[in-house]
Amino acid sequence: MKTFTARSLKRHAHKLVQRAQDGRLSVVMNNGSPAFVAVPFDAGVLREDTVTALAMRLFDEERVSLGKAARMAKLSVGEMTDALGRHGIAVIRTGADELQRSL
Repeated sequence: MKTFTARSLKRHAHKLVQRAQDGRLSVVMNNGSPAFVAVPFDAGVLREDTVTALAMRLFDEERVSLGKAARMAKLSVGEMTDALGRHGIAVIRTGADELQRSL
């Protein structure tokens, strides 16, 4: 997640837009505190509310756990799992090492 300052936003607005078009989150800071999060507008935002879409994106980027994402969206873990599945976001993530060990 990229961070921009409110002051630099005038010069770098095009970068903020490009990151959103690429499906990446950005945070804009003002006086050292988060002012807002730029959430890419995609099918997830249309189907789910914005907070749920943000929670799913943060989970997909492995920035929050499944439980934290569910709490953010005010959903049960089961409901969050269902929402992630509707968007094709894997809940169980097996790393290459784990796959190799299981073979």
